[in-house]
Amino acid sequence: MGTRWSARYQAPPGFDHEALSRDLARAVDLVDAQMSPWKPDSDLMRLNRAEPRQWVTLPGAVLDVLARALDVGALSGGAFDAAVGGLVDAWGFGAATDAPDPAAIRLAAADHRPAHLWLDVDQAQGRARKRAPLTLDLCGIAKGYAVDRMAQVMADHGIGHALLSLDGEVRACGSRADGRPWAVALESPQEGRRAAHGVIELSDLAVATSGDYRHWVQAGGERLAHTMDGRRAAPVRNPVASVTVLARACMDADAWATALLVAGPGEGPALARRLGLDALFLLRREGRLVEFGVGRFAHSPAGPQP
Repeated sequence: MGTRWSARYQAPPGFDHEALSRDLARAVDLVDAQMSPWKPDSDLMRLNRAEPRQWVTLPGAVLDVLARALDVGALSGGAFDAAVGGLVDAWGFGAATDAPDPAAIRLAAADHRPAHLWLDVDQAQGRARKRAPLTLDLCGIAKGYAVDRMAQVMADHGIGHALLSLDGEVRACGSRADGRPWAVALESPQEGRRAAHGVIELSDLAVATSGDYRHWVQAGGERLAHTMDGRRAAPVRNPVASVTVLARACMDADAWATALLVAGPGEGPALARRLGLDALFLLRREGRLVEFGVGRFAHSPAGPQP
C-alpha cells in the first residue's frame, strides 16, 4: 500500500513471533493485492476494466469493503465516494500521472458518477457490476480494513493486548496487559513537520484521521489536497485541516474520517451528530487551528477517555 504497518503487542513466553509476523504481513499483502488501484492485476482493477452492466466475480473481502463504501456514501450524501478514481488520476494523485492534467480533469469531472448510485454489489452471489463507466478507488477505506484484518490475525494467535497501525489508521485490541489504555498521539496538521496535537487513549477502539497536510498539488496558485469531493468532482476546498474519528472497526473510522473532511465545517459536525459519530475537527481560522469535537470528543480537548 506504499506505506508501513506495525504491531505492538504483549505475548506470553515462548510465543511464536515469527509466525505472527508472517501472518500479519500476508493479511496486509492480500488486501493490497485485491484492492490496490496501483496494481493492474488487482481485483479492484478487474472491476474497473469491466464493461458497464457486466457482473464481475470478486473475493468476499472486496465485496465487504465495496458494500461498506456504498453504505457510507449513501449515509453521507456522497461525501464519501468510492468512484473518485478518475478524479484522483486526473489531478495527479494516482498511478496514471504525478501532475494535474487539465484535459483529463475536465473529462473526469464531466463523466463522474457517485458509486452509491451507480454500483451494484451482490454479496450473496459474490459479484458486483457498474451500471455506468466508473473508476473505483478504495484508498479511503481499504487501509482501515487492512488493520481490521490484522486484528483478526491477532485474535487467531490468541493475542488480546495489541496496538495495530497502518499509515495512521490505528486499532487497539483490548487494553495494555496492565489494564491501562493504549496511548496514541494525534498528529498536528502541519505541512512538512511532525508534531503531536494531543493524545487519545484507546481500549477496543479504532481511530483514523484524514487531513489536507500530507499530499497535495499546487494549481493556479492554490494548494489543493489529495482528497476528492465527488459532489463537486474536484479536490476538497474547505477550512477543515483534519478530521479524526473513533469507531469499533478501523474500516468505519477510515471511511468516516474521509467523509467528514469532505463534508466540511458545517455539514460535517451536523452529520456526525446525526449518526452518533465520535469526531474531532481541526479547522484553519485566520492562521490558527480551531478544535471542534462531536460525541466523545465534545468535552475533552485532550482526547476522549477509553
